[in-house]
Amino acid sequence: MTITSSDSPYRSRPVFAVAPMIDWTDRHCRFFHRQLSAHALLYTEMVVADAIIHGPRDRLLAFDEAEHPVALQVGGSDPRKLAEAVRIARSYGYDEFGLNVGCPSDRVQSGTFGACLMREPGLVGDCLAAMVEAADGVPVTVKCRLGVDEQDIEPALDDLADAAVGAGVEAIWVHARKAWLKGLSPKENRDIPPLDYDRVGRLKARLPSVFVGLNGGIGSLEEGRVAMETGGLDGIMMGRAAYQTPDVLTDVDHVFYRADPRRFDHGALIATMERYAAHHIENGGKLNQVTRHMIGLFNGLPGARRWRQILSTRSTDADAHPGVIGEAFAEIRLPAELSAA
Repeated sequence: MTITSSDSPYRSRPVFAVAPMIDWTDRHCRFFHRQLSAHALLYTEMVVADAIIHGPRDRLLAFDEAEHPVALQVGGSDPRKLAEAVRIARSYGYDEFGLNVGCPSDRVQSGTFGACLMREPGLVGDCLAAMVEAADGVPVTVKCRLGVDEQDIEPALDDLADAAVGAGVEAIWVHARKAWLKGLSPKENRDIPPLDYDRVGRLKARLPSVFVGLNGGIGSLEEGRVAMETGGLDGIMMGRAAYQTPDVLTDVDHVFYRADPRRFDHGALIATMERYAAHHIENGGKLNQVTRHMIGLFNGLPGARRWRQILSTRSTDADAHPGVIGEAFAEIRLPAELSAA
């Protein structure tokens, strides 16, 4: 197993990560999330190795320095192409490269990668070994499922994990569900297969020196903390709950990284996002590309409905400007305990 380097996201435990989510965790989402937590590990959307090799690299790979620590998740099943993709991406300064062995979509399956690789642990090991060599010391990780279709989740997960450890990965992130590749849509695969956190705990007990993190169905930081501690695990990865109710991220640094509790300054956040949006627009971008990730920020608070309405409608106007963010924020009535001192 690779020795964890001093600048690795895994140099201390536990680790809290926001899961890679296609169409959601783009660079604007990650910049926004970074304003909410200084320490959470942020992931890109999955980027296919062929796209990195042949596509518009800056558009696919560039990110703001504020996003660190940030990991690039790569999709593919050809060790040579994955190695080339990692070598290309290394110059952008990512803190981690992760291999996707969990996505169940038809498009991903047709490319013979994602969750269908659970059936081919030997190939996964070859892919990861090639990535580790190409990464030149940058941590390489894998995110997988418990198994697919009719697989027995005991040998399926163990075989995959053994291949990953043998290749030199620094972390194994497990979405604690099977993926049903025939009969369920990607959306259904996020909800219908039952969660089995105990199976992930058994993997950790079997591989005590390996970082094993939990993903799947985590709705709050407290749920995640309890599941992590119950299973003796090293971290949690939160997906939809972090995106749809991003204010949850404001407590990550305290709960998982021992930072002092703080009263989050939402006004400062709004000012930062206005400046960021202005820079994005000046460079040819559109306001809604930034604000679409902020819609759920104030869910449950007085004025949240107007906040969502303003961002959803006015951000798409032809003359949309960054001040729309502040105008929407003016509708929010923060309770005293959430108001900055």
